[in-house]
Amino acid sequence: MAYTKKYINKFKYLIDQIKNEEIDSLTKIFKRCKKKNNSVFIFGNGGSASISSHVSTDLNKIYKIKSRNFNEANHITCFSNDYGYDKWIEETLKIYLTKSDVVILISSKGMSKNMINAAKYCIRKKIELITFTGFSKDNKLKSINNSSKLNFWINSKNYNFVENIHQFILLTAIDNIRKLKF
Repeated sequence: MAYTKKYINKFKYLIDQIKNEEIDSLTKIFKRCKKKNNSVFIFGNGGSASISSHVSTDLNKIYKIKSRNFNEANHITCFSNDYGYDKWIEETLKIYLTKSDVVILISSKGMSKNMINAAKYCIRKKIELITFTGFSKDNKLKSINNSSKLNFWINSKNYNFVENIHQFILLTAIDNIRKLKF
């Protein structure tokens, strides 16, 4: 019982650190993508890949906002085989991305080379980039994207806290589109 209570209190504490105006900014970006018929590309590894699939599906189905996550095994293995795992996201973006699209990169530790290479590509091409990280405040992905309007960093070294709060932020921004009643 004590562990569960401590766990939930830590989760609440981390949620309380989220700035409402940042979630509102993310909601505005999603709305702008819909209005201008732009796409949202979302990438993650492991649990973060599952988050990117969930968010992408909600954007597509519920709000008719074009979104892709490229979590198909055949796509990832083909691009990784030809370009290396460190470059598969960057090479995917080179094919599908247009100047007015938005890229969201989710990396709990912020140290994944495929995410870092994709971020560098977006910055070079002046693509709007939103990052989600945790663990070290000085992680590479967060540091690379320090000029971004939106860079969500969760002050935890626990994967489940970081990933669940990333998903919480993204789904809150999506629900904020139509102000769901609760």
